[in-house]
Amino acid sequence: MTTTCCEHTWLLTLLRDLNVKPLLPVHLFCDNQAALLIVRNPVFHERTKHIEVDCHYVRDKFKLGQIHPCYETSKNQLDDLFTKVVSASQYSYLLGKLGVVASSQPPA
Repeated sequence: MTTTCCEHTWLLTLLRDLNVKPLLPVHLFCDNQAALLIVRNPVFHERTKHIEVDCHYVRDKFKLGQIHPCYETSKNQLDDLFTKVVSASQYSYLLGKLGVVASSQPPA
């Protein structure tokens, strides 16, 4: 989430330099509900006392209204297609979400 927030900040700066008004907030999808709760909840609990600076950066972007963290199930995470071993049915499902079709099939 932190890396995505850094890229988002860079893009906002670029758009501002080009005099383009960006649409805010940007939806940031994550499949880790604990991370989403930590970003939204300003109260630190005993279990979160060793959170790194990354969490504070994401929380600051959330407070500024630049990002809106949203939950997305692991089943729908497109990056799993590139980073994990997935079943054949999951592979086909994710390819469909990307709009990839076999060359022998005409596009629908």
